[in-house]
Amino acid sequence: MASFDPDRISLPDGHYIHGRLVPGTGALAVSRPSDGKVYAMLPAADAGCVDEAVDSARRAFTHSDWARRPPRERARAMRRWADLIEADIDDLAALESLGSTRPIDQARAWDVPYTAEGIRFFAEFADKCGGEVAATASDHLGMQIAEPLGVVGAIAPWNFPLSMTCWKVAPALAAGNTVVLKPSELTPFSAVRLAALAVEAGIPPGVFNVIQGSGPVAGEALCRHPGVAKVTFTGSTETGRTIMRACAETGPKPVTLELGGKSPQLVFADVPDLDRTAQTLAAAITGNAGQVCVAGSRLLVERPLLAPLVERLQQRFASLEPGLTWHSGTRFSPLISAVQAERVETIVSRAREAGAELLAGGTRFETDRGGCFYRPTILQVETSDNPAVREEIFGPVLTIQAFDDEEEALGLAEHEVYGLAAGVHTADLGRALRAVRRLSAGTVWVNRYGRSHDYILPTGGYKRSGIGRDLGRAAFEANLHHKSVLIDLTP
Repeated sequence: MASFDPDRISLPDGHYIHGRLVPGTGALAVSRPSDGKVYAMLPAADAGCVDEAVDSARRAFTHSDWARRPPRERARAMRRWADLIEADIDDLAALESLGSTRPIDQARAWDVPYTAEGIRFFAEFADKCGGEVAATASDHLGMQIAEPLGVVGAIAPWNFPLSMTCWKVAPALAAGNTVVLKPSELTPFSAVRLAALAVEAGIPPGVFNVIQGSGPVAGEALCRHPGVAKVTFTGSTETGRTIMRACAETGPKPVTLELGGKSPQLVFADVPDLDRTAQTLAAAITGNAGQVCVAGSRLLVERPLLAPLVERLQQRFASLEPGLTWHSGTRFSPLISAVQAERVETIVSRAREAGAELLAGGTRFETDRGGCFYRPTILQVETSDNPAVREEIFGPVLTIQAFDDEEEALGLAEHEVYGLAAGVHTADLGRALRAVRRLSAGTVWVNRYGRSHDYILPTGGYKRSGIGRDLGRAAFEANLHHKSVLIDLTP
């Protein structure tokens, strides 16, 4: 399946609680980013619906065999789940691209396979991280026993609905927890399909539940619910603060937060292949139309390369044309909504008023399809207090600043608020490693930019870019708590 008719896709209408679709009152209009058409009315969970989902998850945690199931059997069920996801690629990819910013070709080539393989990755931790024996006196035996937390509340973002659901749900289930997930109300449907496939794979009903609704109502109720043991969230720093406050006031309970970013890319004059570097830089800000937490949105370039690099980026940006997400061959995504488009326009306008020079883009694409497509944009700025440098835009907007030496580059790279990711492009290994040590970022890529299929590498932020880590062993262990045991061995 490549291109498809968006009006012929069947939607899973309702919440998914205790292994079945639960209808609700349609209260939230859901629009397609590609053409702006309202294509569904989403049931909006209230506190009562959240209670029902959390109660289902608690009953599954205490009465099903999921937490007590032998770890290898838990892993086996998760691998069956991953197999079913891959087999369901046509329906899942269509659901994903229909109402999100993910073109169908990318959903098939990346999002669905990445989700399935991520579930397999975390399944393998089930029988490999069970605690440890502690060093104690010879007449005692000390142990730390790893145990699941209970019900994990998960809130996933709209920019990569399937893979972000995997990040939240897979490590929690592998550790023996149960989950109540609230997907974004902008991209709500693929998560329901995932939950149904989990039950089909043999994961007990109630282990993975999905509630629909808004953040201020359903999300807030989930975070504040006394039956929720932990909350994991990906999204804005502002919303992360709200979630942390709710978890503190009703717990305290642990949180994992992957939040905003304003990630720098440092390009030194010794890069061996400027064309390849330009391709990497362009993809880092135009992928998903810049709607990526780790988007490489701040380009810092050594002065001799400024003009030739800008020329190459202008050429690449000019070659991108918008397309409907359900059309095969689409290379450039829409913005998620008119609200987001207005935000991008406002920040670009403020940046230019503050002295930024527009080198490319700066306007919407003119299209008769509807939807909001914003041209890839380059702003050359002189100072780091420009709004386009300071604020997370979440659109295809790249700022450029020139530097004259390594120390100046590292100073420009530092951001007072964000520290999610960074890129370093150089042929000098020593310089790269010096930059890695100095950069305040949870992830640093060298001579590349963006994630791979290396799920073992955790991701997360410094400063206000988050707390805790997704992916890697750290994500699995964040879904466990440890019980200390000391046994007296004397007769």
